[in-house]
Amino acid sequence: MNVLVLRLSALGDVAMTIPAIYSVARTYPQHHFYVVTSAFTARLFINPPANIRLIGLTKDESHGVIGTYRLLRRLSHLHIDAVADLHNVLRSWMVDATFRLRLKPVAMLDKHRSQRRAILHDHSCEATPFIERYFDVFARLGLPAKPQFTSLFPDSLPPMPSGLPAKATEVWVGVAPFARFRSKTYDLDAMRELVSLLAARPRSRVFLFGARGQEEKLLHEWAGKSENIFLVAGRLQLEEELALMAHLDVMLTMDSANMHMASLVATRVVSFWGGTTPACGFLGFGQSRDDALSAGLSCQPCTIAGSDSCPLGHMQCVKAIPPSHIAEHIYTSTI
Repeated sequence: MNVLVLRLSALGDVAMTIPAIYSVARTYPQHHFYVVTSAFTARLFINPPANIRLIGLTKDESHGVIGTYRLLRRLSHLHIDAVADLHNVLRSWMVDATFRLRLKPVAMLDKHRSQRRAILHDHSCEATPFIERYFDVFARLGLPAKPQFTSLFPDSLPPMPSGLPAKATEVWVGVAPFARFRSKTYDLDAMRELVSLLAARPRSRVFLFGARGQEEKLLHEWAGKSENIFLVAGRLQLEEELALMAHLDVMLTMDSANMHMASLVATRVVSFWGGTTPACGFLGFGQSRDDALSAGLSCQPCTIAGSDSCPLGHMQCVKAIPPSHIAEHIYTSTI
């Protein structure tokens, strides 16, 4: 059987699908799985099972109705038998509809919108974790599976990217202080203090992750001339960042793509949650709720995917936890 798997965009969201896709592919080695995603996010699929083929979308296939038509033409020769839609958006619906017209079974991600609405009104509610929802899509196609994924590097650690220091006896801490939305981003002044606290610990080395441009510039200022702080932002390719994450003892992230990337290489993640909380269903694969730090305010969560505004106008959720508390949590469990 040839199974088409759709997850078209968003780095963190694509990363969350990998444990399910790899597990299902290993459970059914007799089937072939064609994974459609962006050319950039396709680079996350390191060491895939032999029966997975990546189809990275070109620019011409990535936008609008015409792009979707071009994608369908590209898929026409694959003899697809079933479709696992792990995205459930307008563009994936167009692909779904095409295969339904050919009488092929299609299973779509259940976004549990009623659960999401309930969480924002009753903070005792919990959403079904997204990883479980992805497994459910395959199960509805007659492909039930249990998690078999451990890491993108299951057999041994990958080589360190060139230009990075050799690891000796230090504790290596990665810090990814940014997220797409303000409500998911720890107060940056407090984060700068936290980075200094981490770097001041004996036998510590801190690696700062971020995007090129403004994030890189800000992190360069934080690093200063400290020998214990290494600037990663803007210097490594995606695959190299994953390789470095695999060597870290712990990674500090927001509710962001970096949380899911570090989870893919089986690195412990201490995650910070502001307007969102793990109750929304996005905790990294294999990560502990004990490492998900939240201020525990009565107004949390106030958003499912993040927001740049605070309904109450104070944004205390990203300010209430002191840097010393986070630093202590990281080192108490790491050293």
